[in-house]
Amino acid sequence: MRQTAADTGVAFQPTEFISGDTESGLLLLCDHACNTVPPGYGDLGVPAEQFERHIGYDIGARAVTLELARRLNAPACLTTFSRLLIDPNRGEDDPTLIMRLSDGAVVPGNAGVDAGERASRIDAFHKPYHDLIDRTLDVMIAKAPPPVIISIHSFTPVWRGVPRPWHVTVLWDSDPRAVRPMLDGLRAQEDLVVGDNEPYDGALKNDTMYRHATRRGLAQALLELRQDLIADERGALEWADRLEPTLRNIVSNLDCRRVQHFKSRSDAD
Repeated sequence: MRQTAADTGVAFQPTEFISGDTESGLLLLCDHACNTVPPGYGDLGVPAEQFERHIGYDIGARAVTLELARRLNAPACLTTFSRLLIDPNRGEDDPTLIMRLSDGAVVPGNAGVDAGERASRIDAFHKPYHDLIDRTLDVMIAKAPPPVIISIHSFTPVWRGVPRPWHVTVLWDSDPRAVRPMLDGLRAQEDLVVGDNEPYDGALKNDTMYRHATRRGLAQALLELRQDLIADERGALEWADRLEPTLRNIVSNLDCRRVQHFKSRSDAD
């Protein structure tokens, strides 16, 4: 059930930080962890049931992220606000940063957003998340070989009436260092249908991975898990079981943890 920020009785914080071992070699991210709307925004004019859909947040992604952080003793950075307010996985100049219409759902609270309100939401919600990631990376890089960045997302099992066959997909741009072992580890599990840059392409300039991994030359992979597989605690734990060995293998490989720059396909376009 969606929780409103007013329900907590405490000042709203736009980020959640899990303090793991800064020398673990792994930083976990969850851009769309929650469907909460901060005080002052009401419900954005959107019916409550819409927040329970993928347009409100990435269903199950937070639970998987937290479980992996616990098992691997890795730091994790997560958001605490709904993507309907502002999408932290978009660049500040991206036209989809604040959506007026999302998969058929009108968002009245975003209809009148002008440049001033856009800047206000960036400063209050978008920027604190990215600042948290930058601070965490600065600490990790100062103490040990650079970490691999893994971002956890989820996708709908059906899109516009068309079933999606994958159980999990890996999105990436041009750096294969973490991607290839991730794909190999997942494909070794013969009961899985694994996608490579499906159902989206990982080359998105100024998204979270571009901003924090590509520009720093850090190995990275964005995981998309099918939402119906991780929507409850049992599913989240099962997928932590599936992902943990491969992540341990990736972070133990020092070649993955050297700074190495690849030309982004987004820059080439």
